[in-house]
Amino acid sequence: MRVFKLISILFLALAVASCSMFRQKNNIETMPVAQLYKTAHNALKFGHYTEAEKDYTRLIARFPSGKYNQQSQVDLAYAQYKDSKPDDAYSTINRFIKTYPAHKHIDYAYYLRGLINFNRSNTFIGRIFGLDQSRRDQGYRLQSFDDFSQLTRRFPGSKYAPDARQRMIFLRNGLASFEINVAEFYLQRKMYVAAADRAKYVIEHYQRAPQAGDALAILARCYTSMGLDKLSAQTIKVLKLNYPDHPYLTDPDWPHFVGVLHRMIPFANHH
Repeated sequence: MRVFKLISILFLALAVASCSMFRQKNNIETMPVAQLYKTAHNALKFGHYTEAEKDYTRLIARFPSGKYNQQSQVDLAYAQYKDSKPDDAYSTINRFIKTYPAHKHIDYAYYLRGLINFNRSNTFIGRIFGLDQSRRDQGYRLQSFDDFSQLTRRFPGSKYAPDARQRMIFLRNGLASFEINVAEFYLQRKMYVAAADRAKYVIEHYQRAPQAGDALAILARCYTSMGLDKLSAQTIKVLKLNYPDHPYLTDPDWPHFVGVLHRMIPFANHH
């Protein structure tokens, strides 16, 4: 008898919940804007990103202007970002930035756009299997760096600026690592002019990156291989001054191209 009563209570609870969900779904078309925003926000808060996307999209369509519409666009982009829909998220937040350049939360919009591109550059598969992301296409890294750069330049006092600057350092090092990988590729094939050009690019554009020492070493080796001894000596002098412990200074055959990988330290992905 007790078991039957428990089953009855369970079925009643499920029926009530189902009716509530049904009413809520129906009422989504008639909810006032504040209530609809709260419904969408709660879905986002509890990680129900697909439902949040639907609610925010409906709010934006039903209420095409006002503060709830504007905030919903930003929240929609974040929901899409968390729901692994980077193209949709980028399109949403980019449209918001262009439409509301003076919005009070525009700094966050730039930050979110940077995050979207940042995580597109660091793929899930790459993180799982420890693939060297500096050997992949760098387009999203460049976009992300530009997004964070705009944030820190336009809003240096933003609460998102410190994290953006740290990510810029990480991205800069990754971009420099990519150029070094290409330079090593050319050097291994004795394409010294091409290798030297890549090394020069790192020295000119990423001089604060740790890979700048490798760039100097590659450039010195290229000059030596091309018989440009004076330029090689000058480059080695700069290398000694800035990177006195670099392996090239004691091993002129560096790099040896055996398992040479310029891996990047994984960056914590957080909001």
